[in-house]
Amino acid sequence: MLAGVGLGLAPQAAQGQLAFPDANAQSAPNPPNPLTDPTVKPGKMVLFDLEARFAKDVLARGGAAFAAWFAEDGVALGNGVAPLVGRVAIAKSAKWDPKVYQLTWTPTEAVMGPSGDVGWTWGHFEGHSKDASGNPITTTGRYITIWRKQADGSWKVALDAGANEEPTAGDCCKMPPGEH
Repeated sequence: MLAGVGLGLAPQAAQGQLAFPDANAQSAPNPPNPLTDPTVKPGKMVLFDLEARFAKDVLARGGAAFAAWFAEDGVALGNGVAPLVGRVAIAKSAKWDPKVYQLTWTPTEAVMGPSGDVGWTWGHFEGHSKDASGNPITTTGRYITIWRKQADGSWKVALDAGANEEPTAGDCCKMPPGEH
């Protein structure tokens, strides 16, 4: 998800991941809605709920919220930059203001591990900012987030990674009907 967000880059160069569902985002068939599909396992619902709360917090509070969702030993991987290891390092780099840079993402899939204490999500992200002239800039890509249950029962991001792509590149990744 990070894909360069807040890595000491100016907001116009920042790159990130997480978007709320948007009716215009995809016209191809999507996987079944986990909120209405009775076959969805509870672990998947936990992960989709975590992503929704994470996204809402980041949209409201920006980089500070992004860093707060990481485990103490969490890792953030972005395009062309050194890994950020630990919540402190992530917080030092994730300094964007949500009024200047909006990071949104939509999870496509979520899988809970068999032990119920580790799971992962992946999906599409968008970052929105403006250049020095006030022109809108949109960065898009794919992300994966690995979630780990903490000793106190809370869930934190253990690893977050993103890869930028052109806005139309996501068309390659849509599953044909009946194959999900």
